[in-house]
Amino acid sequence: MAGFATAPATLANLAHLTPRPVKGLFGDNYLSLTDMDWAQQFLPEVYEKEVERYGNRTITGFLRMVGAEMPMASDQVVWSEQGRLHIAYDTVKSGTAVSKTIALASPGADGKVPLLGPGMTIVIAKGNATVKAFVKSLVPIAAGGLDQVYNIEVYDTANGQLPAALVGATAAAPLSLFVFGSEYGKGSSLAGNSVDASFTTFSNKPIILRDRYSVNGSDVAQIGWVEVTTEIGTGGYLWYLKSEHESRIRFEDYLEMSMVEATNAQSVFKDAAGAAITGTQGLFSTIEERGLVYNDPNFSSIVAGATGLDQFDSILQELDKQGAIEENMLFLDRGTSLSIDNMLATQNSYGAGGTSYGVFDNSEDMALNLGFSGFRRGSYDFYKTDWKYLNDSTTRGLIDDIKGVLVPAGTSTVYDQQLGQNISRPFLHIRYRASEADDRRLKSWVTGSVGGNYTSDEDAMNVHFLSERTMCTQAANNFVLLKAT
Repeated sequence: MAGFATAPATLANLAHLTPRPVKGLFGDNYLSLTDMDWAQQFLPEVYEKEVERYGNRTITGFLRMVGAEMPMASDQVVWSEQGRLHIAYDTVKSGTAVSKTIALASPGADGKVPLLGPGMTIVIAKGNATVKAFVKSLVPIAAGGLDQVYNIEVYDTANGQLPAALVGATAAAPLSLFVFGSEYGKGSSLAGNSVDASFTTFSNKPIILRDRYSVNGSDVAQIGWVEVTTEIGTGGYLWYLKSEHESRIRFEDYLEMSMVEATNAQSVFKDAAGAAITGTQGLFSTIEERGLVYNDPNFSSIVAGATGLDQFDSILQELDKQGAIEENMLFLDRGTSLSIDNMLATQNSYGAGGTSYGVFDNSEDMALNLGFSGFRRGSYDFYKTDWKYLNDSTTRGLIDDIKGVLVPAGTSTVYDQQLGQNISRPFLHIRYRASEADDRRLKSWVTGSVGGNYTSDEDAMNVHFLSERTMCTQAANNFVLLKAT
């Protein structure tokens, strides 16, 4: 036995181990790394709960707040918007010498012949120089001519001619005019001008968005649980479909981001499979094309007090020229939101230095509120909120060029072809393809041979996501895009 006990490199090396009756660690009852040549001494301590270091990562919610989703059966949505009631032009030209003529480009920017006629009375202006004139007659357009010329008589001058300050206007430095009425002589016939009600037709087409999540059969066979808290507030344990859950959330974000960011392709091109890619017009591109864009390199540094109000009032003055919708919502990035808070705080009478205590009956001792969720300026009400999409460092917060968007809170009345009647819809809404046979608002299906689904010989489970939708931005002239350029 003595020889057995001293056998080299065998039990002699384990002589220091002393078994213990309980599962406890002591200095003489565990194997060292040199004893067993393991890579590690114990199994690692694994936290099963995922650490939420980014909080709620989804950016959806903007369209749910300001719009609606409605089905459509066609591959294009078309709507019309009313035109201006009054006649005005800001592209008026005049002769190079003192004259009694003005000229408008024909056809106009809307593709129509300028709507001026004999008998109309007009205001013509360039800067602060203004005169009132009478439209005497229409001059036929000469062969190859580009302008529609009108003979006029100016009320404000003895010779009926345009004053020197209004002569020589070109396309680069034009005059402006608007019609304010008419005047006819005694016994006139065929008086008046037939002016059709103008309207503009707009359209948009849906795009197909797709994504998928794939997991192979071997990974499915190895069970691994992760405790998570989802973006919508629920929680629990997820198996290998934890990534599928996040793929679905990311796809739902893409549905909203596409409606905000998408743009029409200047020319039709094809994807790798040869299918046509045309794009669609999202919110930002619509506002930049036919809405209002406020450019200011220091917009998120609005100066408090009168200077800041002057900046904001310039937006209100432009809204007065449009639909003048009373209630509006401001979706802002953090910097611009705080700057507006500072601007409004200086106008407040409560507290020292304009500080607002806001809640608890404005009691300084109970609560301090330095934020403003709503305010009224002039005849407009504004409701302000932060837009996470503009703050997130993986979306627009990465670029930091768009500071916010002003969205009118209202509805427009349109004729719905499917219902056969006029209905009210939000100015901003989504249309998705759907019929009795297929609803493409948000489809998901599973293919493969894993997870109880057997549709192919692929040793994997593929979860597919699909949606076909487009954005309708009606009355875009009432939207304001705030940009730092």
